[in-house]
Amino acid sequence: MAKHLDLEEQEQLDQLKHFWAKYGNAISWVLIVVFGSFAAWNGWNWYQRNQGAKAAALYEEVERAALAKDLERTERSLADMRSGFARTTYAAQAGLLAGKVLFEAGQHDKARAALQGVLDTTQDDGLQAVARLRLASVELEAGRADAALQALQTPAPAAFEPLLADRRGDVLMSQGKTDEAKAQYQAAWKGLEPRSEVRRLVAIKLAALGVSVEQPEARS
Repeated sequence: MAKHLDLEEQEQLDQLKHFWAKYGNAISWVLIVVFGSFAAWNGWNWYQRNQGAKAAALYEEVERAALAKDLERTERSLADMRSGFARTTYAAQAGLLAGKVLFEAGQHDKARAALQGVLDTTQDDGLQAVARLRLASVELEAGRADAALQALQTPAPAAFEPLLADRRGDVLMSQGKTDEAKAQYQAAWKGLEPRSEVRRLVAIKLAALGVSVEQPEARS
């Protein structure tokens, strides 16, 4: 009986050896690919988390510098951000913040560069729309009305269209194009939320042009 079992075991062993000789190399490569892919996936996730943490830290530095009105540190921190993380959302937000601070400080050329950097790198339509609105303000303040209008021509998400129309109205008014400005303000007023503060400001602009619009009653 023991001899019979030994023969069966030997036969199974021989079958296993034959199977491994035939398929073992292929199985080994499959295992290498599977475990290699798993390791690569984990490595990529770790890299993404690590990069995100570094970008967040740099954005905080830009934010601190901006709040302190430290223009030199703001520019330096933005440059550091863009040197390693130019296409991240953090970099776009940092560019918007830096552009705002530089504009308020009267640094029009530097503000323009910061905002143009957002347009050149981010694929986010919302962030691009914000950058265009701020860039138009920079150009208008710098006396470059045509450049301001050009910044506002690119289509944007629906939520931003009324804001772009309002800003186009401002630019057209600066050029003395009253009728065109009026049309832009009317488009903005129709598209804005009924109780928004921006809509009230647009209504004031229209009233100054002799256009009366119906305002919703204020909440008690």
